[in-house]
Amino acid sequence: MRVLVADDESKVCSALRLLLEQELGLSVIGEVAGAAELLSQVTLTGPDLLLIDWELPGLTASDLVTLRWQHPHLQIIALSGRPEARGAALAAGADAFVSKVSPPEFLLATIQSLVVCSDDGSRP
Repeated sequence: MRVLVADDESKVCSALRLLLEQELGLSVIGEVAGAAELLSQVTLTGPDLLLIDWELPGLTASDLVTLRWQHPHLQIIALSGRPEARGAALAAGADAFVSKVSPPEFLLATIQSLVVCSDDGSRP
């Protein structure tokens, strides 16, 4: 699974890359630090999964709607240090939400559940 990471904190990107690349079948194909480059990078790199910081500079809910419309097979997991953002992220089109304070195993389990759902043709 090809993963694009969108977060403006380089330490978060590095930690996610380290975590994901230890998992069989996951490959981080790029990182973006702002919403301005997000749409073009998704189009350019064609990821299977987008891990996106819900507070990404310049990101609006309509950006997520646009991503969902232009790339219907893209799986999107919204990440945030604010668990209360879950409802807004899911309403905007994210497939899943993971709090940044959750253990890394929770993110990996969420990714695995998306893989299972996409394998059987359903959405989570």
